[in-house]
Amino acid sequence: MHLLDNNSAGDRLLRADLPEGSVATKISTHPRFEPPTMDHLDALEAQSIYIFREAFARLKKLALLWSLGKDSNVMIWLARKAFFGRVPFPALHVDTGKKFPEMYAFRDRYGKEWELDLRIEPCPPLETIDPTLPPAARSAARKTEGLKLALAKYGFDGLIAGIRRDEEATRAKERVFSPRGTEGGWDVRDQPPEFWDQFNASPPSGAHLRVHPILHWTEADIWAYTQRENIPIIPLYLAKDGKRYRSLGDQDITNPVVSNASSIEEILIELDGTKVPERAGRALDHETEDAFERLRVAGYL
Repeated sequence: MHLLDNNSAGDRLLRADLPEGSVATKISTHPRFEPPTMDHLDALEAQSIYIFREAFARLKKLALLWSLGKDSNVMIWLARKAFFGRVPFPALHVDTGKKFPEMYAFRDRYGKEWELDLRIEPCPPLETIDPTLPPAARSAARKTEGLKLALAKYGFDGLIAGIRRDEEATRAKERVFSPRGTEGGWDVRDQPPEFWDQFNASPPSGAHLRVHPILHWTEADIWAYTQRENIPIIPLYLAKDGKRYRSLGDQDITNPVVSNASSIEEILIELDGTKVPERAGRALDHETEDAFERLRVAGYL
């Protein structure tokens, strides 16, 4: 989303990276919605940059997981700010081969524009994945196995991931620096305490750490920061014909939600009043209650 012009107080012209023929739309600020203040966003940014730099200083072989969604794009942006315009470690895309065409186009364009050391690693065939899992969980487990293969190939001791506590109950149990076992497993019952920004940034022997720089952000924070920084977005996040995607994943396990929000400002207004969960369009979140935690214990993001 790119800010083109400011008119009268409360009015803005906004342009998204949409197909040719799209036009900018004038939008009046909603009287009820109070966007996060500059100070709030600055504080979030500063904390995340601190986490990035701490991870880079403490870990020997680091990579950033790039899923191409709004959260991981904010992470790329923060990493570039943390390291003066260039990401000093690889961006790893574990590719299921089932993303939306718009996502692959975004990856190809901004992987080059942002000068990323992009590593694209495929996932194993679905037939090799645990058949006892529900369909969407089985598809997600395929990505977990792809990540394990990438870890074995490159020997990373730290993986930066763009999860947030507010998006899903299991992720709310996470830590900023989260130790993983030798197989990438997560022990939900053994999480190190993190008080006053004191982090245990030492990876377990023979294993790795997951680093979560935006764990303390919310969905509204992500969009407000994206708007402020003019971070490019995938147009699927914007409403078309009364629907849009709030969360992006594989085409066969991701569905749009009802929405008329065709700009970031309208998304922020919508979030201020909605009771629909962010991941309502993700099939995985509608399967058995423990499926997501089982996946995360096994190494899912």
